[in-house]
Parts: sequence; C-alpha cells; structure tokens
Amino acid sequence: MAVSESGDMKSASGATGPDTADDNAAGESAAAAPSGDGDAEPKRRRRLRPTRRTWTIVFSSALVVAFVLVGSFVKVPYVALGPGPTYDTLGDVDGEHVVSIDGERSYDTDGQLRMTTVSLNDDVTLFGALGLWVSGRYAVAPREEYFRPGQTDEEVRKENVAQFRSSQSNAEVAALRTLGYPVKVVADEIVDDSPASRVLEPGDQLVSVNGKRVSGMRDVTAALENTRPGQRIDLTYRRGEQQPRTVQIELARHPEGGKQGFIGVQPADRADVPFTVDISLEDVGGPSAGAMFALAIVERLEQENLVDGRHIAGTGEIDSQGNVGPIGGISFKVVAAKEDGATTFLVPERNCAEAASAAPEGLRLVRVGTLEDAVSALRNLRDGKPVPTCAG
Repeated sequence: MAVSESGDMKSASGATGPDTADDNAAGESAAAAPSGDGDAEPKRRRRLRPTRRTWTIVFSSALVVAFVLVGSFVKVPYVALGPGPTYDTLGDVDGEHVVSIDGERSYDTDGQLRMTTVSLNDDVTLFGALGLWVSGRYAVAPREEYFRPGQTDEEVRKENVAQFRSSQSNAEVAALRTLGYPVKVVADEIVDDSPASRVLEPGDQLVSVNGKRVSGMRDVTAALENTRPGQRIDLTYRRGEQQPRTVQIELARHPEGGKQGFIGVQPADRADVPFTVDISLEDVGGPSAGAMFALAIVERLEQENLVDGRHIAGTGEIDSQGNVGPIGGISFKVVAAKEDGATTFLVPERNCAEAASAAPEGLRLVRVGTLEDAVSALRNLRDGKPVPTCAG
C-alpha cells in the first residue's frame, strides 16, 4: 500500500505539477524572450573585420606570389654563357664530312681536331639566371655586351652566319697559302656610286693597283698610300677567264674623310686553285673556328698525318695571312674540350692567361700565334718534342 499510495500520490502530483511547471517555464520563457531577442539583433549586425595581422599575411602572400611569377616568367636583360658543343673538324656531322676536298687528293686520319663553342642563352629569367650562376658552370653577363640595342634575333643570326662564312674563307686561304698554293685578290664588296662601281663587279680579280702588283688584300691599301682625291690611277683586273684589262679611274674622297684617295672596293684573298674546299657545319656562328678549320684543311691535304691519333681541341680566329687572333669564352671552351676527351688544347697566345686559370686538370695548353705555329706544334707533339705552352 505504501508503494501504491506513493504511486498514487506521484500520479496526483504528476497531474498538477506539470501545469505549474509549464506555467513557470512559460513565464520564464516569456520573461527571458525580450532579453534574448534584444541580444540577437546586435550579433546579427556585427561583422568580422580583418585585423592588422590578417592584412600583413595577405599582403606578404601577394608579394611572394608576385615575386615567384616575376622570377619564373619575366626575362631579365642578361645572357647566360657556358660550355657549348664541340665538333671534330676531321669527322662527320649528320653523315657529311665537316671538311671535304673535291678535285684534289685528300687523306683520312685517325685522330681528332675539335673546334669548340660557347653556349649563349638570352632567354633568361631571374630565377634561371640565379640558378645558372650558382651552378658555377655558367656565367651571367649584361645582354648589351653581346647584342646591340634594338638588334633583332634575325639580325644577330645573319651577323653570326656572315662571320662564320668569313672564317671559313679565311681558313681556306690561310691553309692553302701555308701549303704553297697560289692566292689571288678579288673585289669582295663594292661601294655604290664609287669609282670602283663604274668598272668592277664582285668577284673580279685585282691584278694591279696604281701600277703595283697585288698578291694580297693588304697590297691594295698599300698601293693607295700617298694618293689624293681627284688623282687618276691605273687599275688592272681580270673577270672570269678573260684576259686582264687595264683602265684609268679617278679617285674619290673617302666618305669618312681623310686625305687618301678612295676606290670604293673591299678586297679579299681567295685561293687560286683548280679544286674546291667545302666546310659543312650548320647552326654554328661566329669567327672563332677559323684556326681549327685551317688545320683540318692542312691535315686533309697533307699525307704527313700531323694529328696521329691524338685527341686535340682548340680555338682561334684566323685571317687570310694565317694570323691566329684571340676569342671570347675560352674558359668555357677548355671545359667543353676536356669533357669531350681532348688531351691538348691549342690556345691563341693572347688568351693564354685566361685559359690557364680555367683549364681542367690533365688538359695541356699549347700556345699558338699563327697557323704555322699550330702546324709546327702538332708536328712536335707527334714526334715527342717540346712545344710552347701557356705555362711559359
């Protein structure tokens, strides 16, 4: 009964208790509602505002992104220089002899004469330039040191091709002159509206100027010494297979001033031989391969076998008289030569100091000033005799 009563009492209390509790709860809710609603409105109008720290992070992130984009994609006015490919002038490239002789007996050799090059990249970004510089294999230099302001890529290409062809022509003349073949002087370029333009055509052979026989291009300049504008001189030339012809021309005033008379012709030395020398090498520009081309021509035409199985590299500009001149980038060229297996490097004498400071261990540097020096050095190397080196 106690339990039952107790249960009844709980039941009775359950009938009246909830009503009271609900009324109290409702009152409390009603009383609390105005306070709750009043607080909700200001909270809905309040917005999160970026703090100074947030703006700092956003601004810094934007700067980093901009720097990365600029460093990765925007070119800088610099070029990257490094070791370029080397080519065996006694070998083949794409199935063709680099140097070939047509119409005269030539000889093969089992050695190598490698011309060397420098790679130049002017498509350099900031990050790219930094990476190349840090590598230690490349150097970065201002673009204007290698390209004139406003010069287009096509203009650069044409200039390099012209220099390369000139080096080939000079190499041929120097080599054949060294071997005792005859050389002639021709009108290479003629100035418009000059005295020469009324008489000569490109390719005409110059036999004599002002009564002095011409055997080299420098003889033309020497023959005009002590002449004056308005003076009449004799000019003897040969066109093709025709007989030589002598005409009188009146010298003009040089467009750039000076007291000496002016003909208006750019002479050039050319080999006067019944055979042809062809040099075939694409995608290479500049004049610095001349010395190695000349040596290859000598080696092809001589049965002496100067190279004698050795792996020799080198560089140097050459003129038609056989003088070997200095070139740029030799510190990269000696590295490329060594990497391609060369044991000896022929260095223009005026490049010796730079070459010696950069030469890899095991690469002998032989100093040359002329083509005859280079030929003599190869002969002495073959015979085990001393050669002049960049060490002294």
